[in-house]
Amino acid sequence: MLGHHYTHSFLETAVASVNAGCNLELSYGLRKNVFMHIPQALAMGNITLQMLRDRVRPLFYTRMRLGEFDPPAMNPYSSLDLSVVQSPEHRNLSLEAAVKSFVLLKNVRGTLPLRAQDLSGQHLAVVGPFADNPRVLFGDYAPVPEPQYIYTPRRGLEMLGANVSFAAGCSKPQCQQYSRAELVRVVGAADIVLVCLGTGVDVETEAKDRSDLSLPGHQLELLQDAVQ
Repeated sequence: MLGHHYTHSFLETAVASVNAGCNLELSYGLRKNVFMHIPQALAMGNITLQMLRDRVRPLFYTRMRLGEFDPPAMNPYSSLDLSVVQSPEHRNLSLEAAVKSFVLLKNVRGTLPLRAQDLSGQHLAVVGPFADNPRVLFGDYAPVPEPQYIYTPRRGLEMLGANVSFAAGCSKPQCQQYSRAELVRVVGAADIVLVCLGTGVDVETEAKDRSDLSLPGHQLELLQDAVQ
């Protein structure tokens, strides 16, 4: 509210928020914590103690239901470690969810899916800044994954047994420096070309929006060169 000039101070923001029913703040630490001004608002009579209790009660009710105050022995999740989370059963379920969540916008002449048995003797080229860069494949607020569990497009295609060539064209999503010669050399010798483009957290995250929907840097040029 302060950033949108609805209020003029943290104190005024705290009063308006509590009076409106807000009971939880996503703050930037204690220095920029609006709700740290609640005691001052209470002392000035801008909010009442009963109102404050009404706001706090559902927070602690939820935390109690989540078991935050229970002994660790009572928490069924305490015994789980990474070996359980990364078990074959869970990884297979994640793979199934990923496969079923793909959005296929266009499939000219039934090009997809690529089947391993159809790729014998075929030469595949996988190109673009997202073709073999594990770091850029995860979005904002994603956990830091373990490298051995990351399958880039290049790594996944190599598992099909086809002859796979790779060229990034540009090493980062911003694609400010583009090597056209590298791309043309790899694409020119291929029967099938997969172009991996996008944005990633280097280009856009929360509070870092793009000004337009164009592909970053030379990515569109990269795509046009691959098509040609």
